[in-house]
This record gives sequence, C-alpha cells and structure tokens, in this order.
Amino acid sequence: DRETEREMATALGVKRDMEAQVQNFRGQICADAMLLISSHLPNKLVELDNLLRADVLNVQDLSLVHGELDIPIPDPPKKEEETDGKDEGKDKKEKPPKCGLQKPNEKIVSLVQRVKPELASLKETCIMLTTWITYLIPKIEDGNDFGVAVQEKILERISAIKTKVEGFQTNITKYFTERGDAVAKASKDTHVMDYRQLVHEKDEAAYLDLRTMLLDLRGFYIELLDLITKNSEKVTSPKGEEKSYSMY
Repeated sequence: DRETEREMATALGVKRDMEAQVQNFRGQICADAMLLISSHLPNKLVELDNLLRADVLNVQDLSLVHGELDIPIPDPPKKEEETDGKDEGKDKKEKPPKCGLQKPNEKIVSLVQRVKPELASLKETCIMLTTWITYLIPKIEDGNDFGVAVQEKILERISAIKTKVEGFQTNITKYFTERGDAVAKASKDTHVMDYRQLVHEKDEAAYLDLRTMLLDLRGFYIELLDLITKNSEKVTSPKGEEKSYSMY
C-alpha cells in the first residue's frame, strides 16, 4: 500500500523538466505582487482621488448630463371636423414625424471609457493577489493554522471585491441596453413625453452610478492595501517560519 501511495505521489508531482519553469513563474508572481503592493496600490489611490475631484465628476445640476434627443415633438391632435356623410379618409391617420439618428449620450460614454479601464485594473489586481496568497498557503498540517485562517479570510474578501467589480461591469452594459429601449420607445411613441423623461432619468442614474463606482474602487484599494500590510506577517509566513518573500 505504501509503495502504491509513493507511486501515486510521484505521478501527481511536477515533472523535473517543468519544475524549474514552475518555480520561475512562482518567483515572478511573488515579485509582481510585492511591486503591486508597494507601488501600484498607493498610486491608484492617488489617481482615483484626483479623478474624483475633477469637475466632470462633481456636477450638481444633473440636467447638464442629459443626452440630446433628436425626436420631433408632434403637433397636438386636431379636432374632428364635420363630414358630409362620406367615410373616405375616416381611417386615415397622420403619420408621426420621422426621427433622426439617435446618438448615445457622449457625456456618459466619455465617463464610461474612463471607468472601464479602472474596473479591469482592479479585477486584475484581485487575480494577482489571489494567485500570490494561494502560493503562500503552506502544506496542510495539524496545529498552528491561525496564519492560514488569516490568509483564507483575506482571500474571501478579495474574491468579494472581484465579484463586486464584475457587477459594476455588468451594470454598465445594462445601462446601454435599458437606455436603448427607452430611446426606442420615445422614438416610436413621440407623443408620450414620459418616455423622453425616462431617457434623461437613465442618464442621470448612470452618471451617479459611475461616480459611485469610482468611490467604491478607491475604497477597495484602501481596503486591500490596509488589509495586506496589517497582516503582512501572517500572509507571508502563516506558520511563523522564515519568510520566503518579504514585503519589505
């Protein structure tokens, strides 16, 4: 039985010709993570803080973020005229005025183009930190597992942040879908003014959502930096052994 276990363990191990490449990859991941924590996270805090102070993200009058709608307002319906008994033209209806090309809201599109790279950057940061901490988790053994529990808690929080970022990305796509539907309704039923207002409401909500996303991103960077630096010893040496990858 023991011989079988040894054979199985050998079969599950990395081949010798690949082991060096795996170790090099592990070392590169750890080096990248150190640089990310010491430089990238603090720089992102400053960048996002400066961005949130910009005038374009501090508009108080939300009517200024409305997109232009090239949808003619139809004339009010005419009063029914008396007829001489003839029914011709009775079923004729006036055609609504034709609508031009409906462009997206350039103000919102501009903000989306600024926010999307930030979402992608934080998502990649979460993936990098997850890979790094996973590499630092020691072999499963009895006792002295408090440091491992700390690593697992941090991994849970990183995963939650990544899920939140993915939700933001979905919300951006959802905005364009819902606004497109509202514009289509406003173009079709040109006499229903509520549909026009619905488009403006979508724009206002999107503006506030994009600003909130940036506020959350800044908060996530602060949280990640604080969480990892405060628990650096448990992250890098969960069982108190000599640190292989010091954060300092």
